[in-house]
Amino acid sequence: MGRMASRTAPRSAAGRPVVGFDLDMTLIDSRPGIHAAYRALSAETGVYVDADLAVSRLGPPLEQELSVWFPRERIAATGERYREIYPAFAIEPTLAMPGAREAVEAVRALGGTAVVVTAKHQPNAELHLAHLGIEPDAVVGGLWAEGKAEALRAHGASVYVGDHTGDVRGARAAACLSVAVPTGPCGEDELRAAGADVVLADLTAFPAWLLGYARGAAGASASGDVSEAESDAGTEGEPGAETDAENDVA
Repeated sequence: MGRMASRTAPRSAAGRPVVGFDLDMTLIDSRPGIHAAYRALSAETGVYVDADLAVSRLGPPLEQELSVWFPRERIAATGERYREIYPAFAIEPTLAMPGAREAVEAVRALGGTAVVVTAKHQPNAELHLAHLGIEPDAVVGGLWAEGKAEALRAHGASVYVGDHTGDVRGARAAACLSVAVPTGPCGEDELRAAGADVVLADLTAFPAWLLGYARGAAGASASGDVSEAESDAGTEGEPGAETDAENDVA
């Protein structure tokens, strides 16, 4: 679905935002599919995996969850096997999150670029997006938390949208505006405490917020004050979406 751009890619032009999106529990509700994949893995390996518990804490890399159930020496091979069986069990049951398609389309409607940056195995991430008809400009997999900054910087992203505190950390490491949705394992207070600049109820509020952000960025570009535009954009959209400057973490 596209390759990573060079690290020298420019930041988003005024009115043409480059927006990164997390995948699991941000754009897609992969819990039913991942639950099925874990049950299949457990049956095949003979090792008990509490699939209900596992899907309640999606976000970190697969190996982190496998380390709870498998001995260290089996994690690498088990992870490879999980990724192999994943398409057969996890793609069909997975649903788009409310507003997911519209959020990506809102970026494209402004002439911007939408990039999915996820910890998920990239081929499986692409299968999910194709199956659900969500069409970003690029997909980058295998990156978690601060590691996501590599792809965000490479694509010149100015905004990163995610549901986990790890996504907030990735956005901040890339000097992106962190837009969070409490649709995954992390609640609004936890996301704000981690340093999220904007918290929206879910992605259905994103298109209106993005329009305000883009207008603010265009106005600030004309006046030379982009940081003020990013702060002002946080007040657009649904109640509770405002930026709290005092929430920033060094």
